[in-house]
Amino acid sequence: MPQDHTERRVVVTGPPRQAGRAPSAYYRPRTEIDEQTTLGHTYVRSLMRTQLRAALTVFAVLGLLVGPLPLLFAAMPDARRLEWAVLGFGLYAPLILLARWYVRRAERNERDFVRLVEDR
Repeated sequence: MPQDHTERRVVVTGPPRQAGRAPSAYYRPRTEIDEQTTLGHTYVRSLMRTQLRAALTVFAVLGLLVGPLPLLFAAMPDARRLEWAVLGFGLYAPLILLARWYVRRAERNERDFVRLVEDR
């Protein structure tokens, strides 16, 4: 039997290459969160920390707004109409403004988080 000295052609296959771009060496933040890695946990804790900071700010302002009222009412015992006016009408506007600020802040924190995770 004669031996054939011509080499056989071999086809090498692999993933397609993208011209001009190096493969990305990092996972996207969403993948980190889905896989519950340490980095993903850090992303989620960052969102929770900013939301907690906003909530504590609202709580502090609310405490400063409502906390001194009993002392004010005790200092003026014969001003019953003032008490009712402050409690009935005077607190609603600041409470609504405070609640509105908190909701806008919380939504902005979540929007920033989504922008970070979606890598936009």
